[in-house]
Amino acid sequence: MVLFNVSRKDTTPFDGQKPGTSGLRKKVKVFIQPNYLENFVQASFNALTAEKVRGATLVVSGDGRYYSKEAIQIITKMSAANGVRRVWIGQNGLLSTPAVSGVIRERVGPDGSKATGGFILTASHNPGGPNEDFGIKYNMENGGPAPEGLTNKIYDYTTTIKEYFISEDLPDVDISTTGVTNFTGPEGPFDVEVFDSASDYVKLMKSIFDFESLRKLLSSPKFTFCYDALHGVGGAYAKRIFVDELGAQESSLLNCTPKEDFGGGHPDPNLTYAKELVARMGLGKSESQGEPPEFGAAADGDADRNMILGKRFFVTPSDSVAIIAANAVEAIPYFSAGLKGVARSMPTSAALDVVAKSLNLKFFEVPTGWKFFGNLMDAGLCSVCGEESFGTGSDHIREKDGIWAVLAWLSILAYKNKDKTEDKLVTVEDIVRQHWATYGRHYYTRYDYENVDAGAAKELMAYLVKLQSTLSEVNQIIKGIRSDVSNVAHADEFEYKDSVDGSISSHQGIRYLFEDGSRLIFRLSGTGSEGATIRLYIEQYEKDPAKIGRLSQDALAPLVEVALKLSKMQEFTGRSAPTVIT
Repeated sequence: MVLFNVSRKDTTPFDGQKPGTSGLRKKVKVFIQPNYLENFVQASFNALTAEKVRGATLVVSGDGRYYSKEAIQIITKMSAANGVRRVWIGQNGLLSTPAVSGVIRERVGPDGSKATGGFILTASHNPGGPNEDFGIKYNMENGGPAPEGLTNKIYDYTTTIKEYFISEDLPDVDISTTGVTNFTGPEGPFDVEVFDSASDYVKLMKSIFDFESLRKLLSSPKFTFCYDALHGVGGAYAKRIFVDELGAQESSLLNCTPKEDFGGGHPDPNLTYAKELVARMGLGKSESQGEPPEFGAAADGDADRNMILGKRFFVTPSDSVAIIAANAVEAIPYFSAGLKGVARSMPTSAALDVVAKSLNLKFFEVPTGWKFFGNLMDAGLCSVCGEESFGTGSDHIREKDGIWAVLAWLSILAYKNKDKTEDKLVTVEDIVRQHWATYGRHYYTRYDYENVDAGAAKELMAYLVKLQSTLSEVNQIIKGIRSDVSNVAHADEFEYKDSVDGSISSHQGIRYLFEDGSRLIFRLSGTGSEGATIRLYIEQYEKDPAKIGRLSQDALAPLVEVALKLSKMQEFTGRSAPTVIT
C-alpha cells in the first residue's frame, strides 16, 4: 500500500476553455501549457460537485493520441486528490469512445464496483502529434456525453478557477500492464485498475450480433473483407473481433496499429482521407491492383465513426443508417423484438424518414450532437440513429459506434446470403440498390467551406434567414436560376424542443424544404479550431425507379447551382469552390 498526500496548487483562468458537444479540443501546444489541462479537470470536478466525486469510480482513457499518456497520469493524480475512490484505465491508455461508454454502462470491477463517469482523451477525427490536436471530454453515468448544463458549469468554473488539487507524490502508474495498484491517502483507499482494452467491448458485441453467422460469412470463399483503422484506437479491437472471433485473414486489416500521430495521416474515414482503403476497394483515381474485396470499412481516431464501402461502391452515411434500420429486426438478434424508434440529425438525408414511415416507426429529427439521441434512448424512444458525418449507433451505448456499424452491415450481408445456393453473392451494392428501388433514392452531398472569415460567414447566414421571409420571392429567384427545380414549400431556422426534457435548441441550421422532398441546409459548424466552417447540404429525392441509377453529381447539379447562387456563396466568402466535398 503506497501512501500519498494532497497538494493545493494556485492557478489562474485561461481564455477559451469552453467545451462543446464534443468536449474541449485544442492544439497540443495549448494543452501542454502549465495548468491548462489541470484547470479543465478541476473545473469538471467542481461542476460535478464533491458529493458526486468523492467515492466515485472513473474511467480515464482515449484514442492513444500524442500527450494521452501524460494526461492520464495527471488526471489520475488529480482524481486521487479530489477523493475519487478508483480509476479504471484501458491497457496502454487505449479505449475507443464507444468502448468507454460501454465500460461505464456495463463493466463490473473485481470488487463489484461500477463506473460513475469518465474522462475520454480524444480529438475524434482530427490529426494527432506534437503539432496537432488533443481533446478531453467528460461522459456521465449513462455512458453519454455531459449535457449542456454541466458543460456550461465546467466553463464557468474555468473562468474563475484559482486552485486545483493534485497528489504529486503518487507514483506514475504502469499503464502497459493489467492489474490493480492500491494506494492510501488522506481520503482513504485509492485504487487504479489497468484492464484489457478489448475484452468488455468484444463481450458487448457478442451479446448484440450472431457471431456464428458472421463467421460463416467471413469464411465463405466468395466473400472478401478489408478494415482500415487509420492507425486509430479501432486497431485495438480489429484483430480481436475480425480475426480472432470471426476468422478473417490478418492481411484484411489495414493500419491497425494504434499510433500517437495516426501514422502522419488524418484519421477521418471518408473518401478523401482513407486513401489506401479507397484504392483497395477500386474507388481510387488509378486502377486498383487486382480484384477489390466485397466489403470494406474504415474508422476514425477514436473509432466512433465509420465508412462503409462495397466493391467499387460507396455507401453514404445517410443511406447506411436507413438500410440498417430497414433490416435490423431480421438481421440483428438484439433488435429481434422490434425497434423502439429511429432518429437522425437534421442535416442527415431523409432516407431514414421514408423507412420509418413505411415501417410505422417512431421518428425523430434532432440537432447535430449525440446527446440528443442519448435523451431519446434513455427514455426508451429510439433504437437506431445516425448522422451524415459518418456516425451511426444504437441504444446499446450512448455514443456512436464505428465497429458496431461494421458488424451491423456484415450481419445484413450474412442474412441476405444465408439461404443462397447459387454462386453469386448478394453484395453491398445489391443491398443499396434494392433499398433505393423500395424506398426511393436520396441523392446527397455536403460542401464544406473551411476557415471562412467569421464575420462573412455570419453575414451569409443572416442573409439566408432574411430571404426566408418571402417565399414567393425565393421561388422567383430559383426559377430564374433553374426552371427545372421544384418550388420551396417551407423555409425556417431549425429549432428543436426535446420531447424528453423539454429543452429548446435554437439556430440549429437554415432549411429550404422543396415540394418534391428535396432540401438545402446551411449550417455553421463548431468543429474547426480556426475561423468558421460553413456546411452546405444538398439533397434531391427521387422516387422514379428509372431515375435512381444516375451519378450523384448529375442528379444534384441543378440544386447545387441553385444553392450557390441563392446564397451568394462566392460573394460573401470569396470562395469559388468548397474546401471539401463529401
